[in-house]
Amino acid sequence: MSPLLNLAQAVNQGLKHAMEADASVLVLGKDVGRMGGVFRVTEGLQKTFGPDRVVDTPLAELGVVGASIGLAMAGMKPVCEIQYDGLLPSALEQVVCHLGRLRNRTRGRRSLPMVVRCPHGGGVRAPELHSESPEAYIAHTPGIKVVIPSTPEDAKGLLMAAVFDPDPVFFFEPKALYRSPEAEVPSRPYETPIGQARVAREGTDVTVVSWGAMVHTALRAAERLSAEDGLSAEVIDLRTLTPLDIDALTASVGKTGRAVVCHEAPNTGSWAGELSCLIHERALLKLRAPVKRVGGWDIRMPLPRLEKYYIPDEDRVVKAVKDTAAY
Repeated sequence: MSPLLNLAQAVNQGLKHAMEADASVLVLGKDVGRMGGVFRVTEGLQKTFGPDRVVDTPLAELGVVGASIGLAMAGMKPVCEIQYDGLLPSALEQVVCHLGRLRNRTRGRRSLPMVVRCPHGGGVRAPELHSESPEAYIAHTPGIKVVIPSTPEDAKGLLMAAVFDPDPVFFFEPKALYRSPEAEVPSRPYETPIGQARVAREGTDVTVVSWGAMVHTALRAAERLSAEDGLSAEVIDLRTLTPLDIDALTASVGKTGRAVVCHEAPNTGSWAGELSCLIHERALLKLRAPVKRVGGWDIRMPLPRLEKYYIPDEDRVVKAVKDTAAY
């Protein structure tokens, strides 16, 4: 039997395997070394690999990403950490102007084998700028892969795949899942292919598409719909936003004829909007109802005591599925 790990432990184990396998892999970011990261995801790595490979940096996101780009150009495989998702905007100049452009800029002669790790979403009642869902900003930037796991097993496998991918990968880690739920994770090194969605729950009546922490909300809603209303919801865990597994989406929607996309970010300008558009474009004649989106409200993530009214819960997902099924 494989050991039970939470998501934070699984990412830690994936980093350790990658660093053992390749001396060019290094970790850098604010407090990643002596402290082991604010969520303790990198705990113990500096003790094992030393301060030259697990590097505490100044409090400067732009510098962390910029230095990582330089290291990747020089032949290293840096894994840098943005301490909180809301601190990402200060690094966007490097992300948009350099990170996603180098392969194109050099006509394919150079690539950037680097990973940007970043906690994602709410659910831990953190202060302002600590509970954002900025995946659409990054997914909108060509040349960058975007990964958001929902299980410890996928977190480890996708992280290892990201480290050894020749192109830059943004690896968002749902902070609400860092400590739970635990699951069996193989202790050996392994890679989970980037760009492949998974069917988290099979169903026949409605396809519910999600990623990250919201996958678990969708699964709980699907159980309720089955028990209370006899509705069979198929839950698709995207795992990767770009490159998108559009075949998995259209196959599921072709079977169910209906789709609901649930996520934490505001609906306006969201990745859920892109998914809705793609489903309508690619599977319109299979649809029996318009695609429905369940997301955060078009406001900033509120401060801790109001957080539960912002992040979609089971009730909102259940209502959306019922409305879609009754269309």
